[in-house]
Amino acid sequence: MERRAPLQRISKFLRWMGELTSKASAAIAVALVLLVFLLILGIEGFPTTWLTTFGAIADVITLIMLFVIQHTQSRHQIVLQLKLDELIRASPQADDRVVKLEVAPDAELAEREQEQLAHHESLRETDADT
Repeated sequence: MERRAPLQRISKFLRWMGELTSKASAAIAVALVLLVFLLILGIEGFPTTWLTTFGAIADVITLIMLFVIQHTQSRHQIVLQLKLDELIRASPQADDRVVKLEVAPDAELAEREQEQLAHHESLRETDADT
């Protein structure tokens, strides 16, 4: 259990970072910082070292945000999948073979997709006949 604590703290921090950076105020703050930085760069004559430093900082922030976004999206996907699985499990007429379809081989996915398409097509034909 002790090994999980640091991972849980990191996960919580990444979720917090994702929440913070997804707000409009964060975009405005970044735009203002960039504007101020560009003004200072213009006044100073665009020193090469400043531009290089800015580029490196932007690259690091981009890489960090990539992991923040990936973590939060993965977490949301898992939660959504669990909710859908629960709905499928609770519905007596649902096909429980689709509960763990996300880990199925590609051939099975294609087969299920064709079954769904055929089912929907038959429903359309039935509706057209009535």
